[in-house]
Amino acid sequence: MRKQTAMKSDWIATARTLSQALPYLQRYDEAIVVIKLGGHAMGSDEAMESFARDVVLMQQVGVNPVIVHGGGPMINQMLDKLEITSEFVNGKRVTDEATIEVVEMVLSGRVNKRIVQAINAQGGRAVGLSGKDANLITCDPVDPALGLVGAPNDIDPSVLQSMFRDDMIPVIAPLGAGRGGETFNINGDTVAGAVAAALKADRLLLLTDVAGVKDASGEVVTEMTPLQIEEMTKQGIIAGGMIPKTETALEAIRGGVRAVVILDGRAPNACLLELFTDHGAGSLIRA
Repeated sequence: MRKQTAMKSDWIATARTLSQALPYLQRYDEAIVVIKLGGHAMGSDEAMESFARDVVLMQQVGVNPVIVHGGGPMINQMLDKLEITSEFVNGKRVTDEATIEVVEMVLSGRVNKRIVQAINAQGGRAVGLSGKDANLITCDPVDPALGLVGAPNDIDPSVLQSMFRDDMIPVIAPLGAGRGGETFNINGDTVAGAVAAALKADRLLLLTDVAGVKDASGEVVTEMTPLQIEEMTKQGIIAGGMIPKTETALEAIRGGVRAVVILDGRAPNACLLELFTDHGAGSLIRA
């Protein structure tokens, strides 16, 4: 009897949660949400399965999700295995012809297909591609000293829009094509921001290994404006690895993305919490 009572209580709580989510389900119907996947969410099979289930659920209730992923640790492992030595300029890896072959093999192959397989296993219809496919991303070199490291110059989102119409979920590896046909490696956050801007996405979710942007006392700031970010950066409160993420957020907002959220990808169901609950997750940045 006690077990049945406890189970009934759980069912009631679940029903209440679904009921409370209704305004958000209506709010995000047909919305485009770009998700940058990296860090812990890519680390374990359990985390990947949970993420994939959330993405399929999002699409099932009317959201158009786009996944952009990284893969730096996997690239490092393969370079070490193949005994390819990398040089660094100002802390950034020089990407030569030998390195870019490994980068493309790992990102478009091993990492991309693992995410695609995980989403499809949950009943979705994911399709893996890189920025080279269908002229999605055209690049210019960031710095000649870095070799084949690129910055998105032109994004053609038409292939992604076609996939939305066919109920497919794009999974994008951060590679692009140069004007001379070269393959460029691109920072994953940068690709996510550029794709979100080209699609005029409703949300860009940057999944990280931290809870969000923190203030001087170490507390997560739940809602921010671009001006606040600029001031906190000048004061040194936003520093280190958080700077490129907040810069990506500002660029995306300037490009037409409605809002960007920097959130902890380690938290279970982080994307669902952000989109479909009052509580939200991480730091929301909007103009």
